[in-house]
Amino acid sequence: MSKRLESIDTLRGLVMVIMALDHVRDFVHRGAMEYSPTDLTRTSPELFFTRWITHFCAPTFMLTAGLGAFLWMQRGRTRADLSRFLVTRGLWLCLLELTVMRLAYNFSFSLQYPLLLIVLWVLGVCMIGLAGLIWLPRPWLWAFCLLAIAGHNLADGIGANALGSLGWAWNLVHQPGAFTIGKVVVFVAYPLLPWVAVMGLGYCIGEWYLLAPERRRRRLTIAGVACVLGFLVVRGLNVYGDPAPWSAQASGTFTFLSFLNTTKYPPSLAFLLMTLGPALLLLAWLDRETPAWSRPLNVFGRVPLFYFVAHFYSAHLAAVLLGFLRYGSRAAGFTFYPVPSMGAPAGVYPADYGFSLGVTWLVYAAIVLLMYPACRWFSGVKSRSGAWWVSYL
Repeated sequence: MSKRLESIDTLRGLVMVIMALDHVRDFVHRGAMEYSPTDLTRTSPELFFTRWITHFCAPTFMLTAGLGAFLWMQRGRTRADLSRFLVTRGLWLCLLELTVMRLAYNFSFSLQYPLLLIVLWVLGVCMIGLAGLIWLPRPWLWAFCLLAIAGHNLADGIGANALGSLGWAWNLVHQPGAFTIGKVVVFVAYPLLPWVAVMGLGYCIGEWYLLAPERRRRRLTIAGVACVLGFLVVRGLNVYGDPAPWSAQASGTFTFLSFLNTTKYPPSLAFLLMTLGPALLLLAWLDRETPAWSRPLNVFGRVPLFYFVAHFYSAHLAAVLLGFLRYGSRAAGFTFYPVPSMGAPAGVYPADYGFSLGVTWLVYAAIVLLMYPACRWFSGVKSRSGAWWVSYL
């Protein structure tokens, strides 16, 4: 079991290292303050791929979270134990999103800024959902996950506005968007569907880890290849599977970018096939042999929550430092507000605020390097502690 867990930690660590690139870009890059990096009318191939490579992170992390839940239960625990753990951990993650992460995004708890329901929110809600789904017969759970992933785009035509006073519920379930609670604006970036199905799929795949290694690797490889081929077919037909069809552009390069430019919010069928396929193939490869160069990734993969929270604060602090280096004492008047890409009030930041893509990559590399010894230390703390609450960190 230790070797299997090592391969999962390696994959999780890899996507977490990649994930930091997108969050550093949000806080530092000049273009992040003005437009989407996948806007083909304004982006460059370099910027597009800086964003596109991070698309693999959320689906892979959801999948491995479900897989980890199944393996957690194999250590002498019951399904009821797992259900309780998922509910309590899910509530804990939601609480962190509303408190610790809100401070990381804004450096403020002020209600004048939107309440962002992002990554920890959806992880927590999906864990709570999985706590109920694990009681389904296994064939039913497989069916639910596959149908939700493949069929949720049928609901793309339903808009929250059409549901009147219940529109907020549709934002929570399927359509990203904003609604208000009193005077507070709540913005949902990650609705429940189809993310809970991706986590459930990981839980189902966990059963493969009870098979002989050769059979497990074969199933992971077949599933990965099927997803990659499925992406090429679904995206190539350009009929169903993504609300934003690809189209011919002014150059072959940008036509290729259009083909890859699938929808993440919520993740379309094409998006999930594009990202989960390579993730499954990597799991199969890492299960055979974990290369020596990938061992540092295990450190990040063992302490995902610690890394996630710490790297967000590091990215925001880096933006503050860069602001003072560039603007001097003037930065004190704006740099402790949310950055423009996170909802800063109009006119607070200088019109030219933000830094080049090269600076963004340098800051990203520095943060990852600094996070390694911190994560290694915390991994040691977790391994030495026998307290029950350590599993929530």
